[in-house]
Amino acid sequence: MDFSWNGAEHKNFATNVWIITIDGPHGKDVMAAEWTYLVSYSPATILVAVGPQKATAENIHATKKFGVSLAAEDQGWISSIAGGSSGKSVDKIGALKELGVKFKEGEKTGMLLVEGSALHAECELVQTVDAGNKHLFIGRVVSVHVHPAKAILYNQGMYWK
Repeated sequence: MDFSWNGAEHKNFATNVWIITIDGPHGKDVMAAEWTYLVSYSPATILVAVGPQKATAENIHATKKFGVSLAAEDQGWISSIAGGSSGKSVDKIGALKELGVKFKEGEKTGMLLVEGSALHAECELVQTVDAGNKHLFIGRVVSVHVHPAKAILYNQGMYWK
C-alpha cells in the first residue's frame, strides 16, 4: 500500500518541525524535514528521512555530516521557506539571512545551525538506508545545545504550539 502525498492518511501524522542544514556540492543549504527523529539515547543518534534526489541528500552523501535545528514556536515561517524550493536552484540560506534569520557555525562539523531554535545538534553520518522514496540518514550526535524555546508541531498542514 502507498500513501498519497496530499492524502488524509499522510496529513494526520503529527511531526516535529526540523530545519536540516548541510554543505557540499550544492553549497550551504537548508531544508525543512518533518521526518527527523531521535532514535537512540546512547549513543545519541538522529535519523533524517530525505528524498534521494534532493540537494540535501546529495550533500549528506558527499560530506557525511549534517546539522539539525528543532524549530521553535515562532519559526514556522522559516520551515516554510526552507521547504518551499530546491537548494539546487535557490540560495535559501541567503534568503533567510536577508529576512533576519541568524545562523551559527557548529563547533564540531562547521554546519550552520538556526539560532533561537529549541534544540540544535551536529551529526556525523554513520549509516544510510534506502527506504523507498526516502533515504534514511542516521547520524551520531557530536554536539548538541538545548535552548529555552518551545518546539512546534506540524499536523493537518499547519503549525501548532
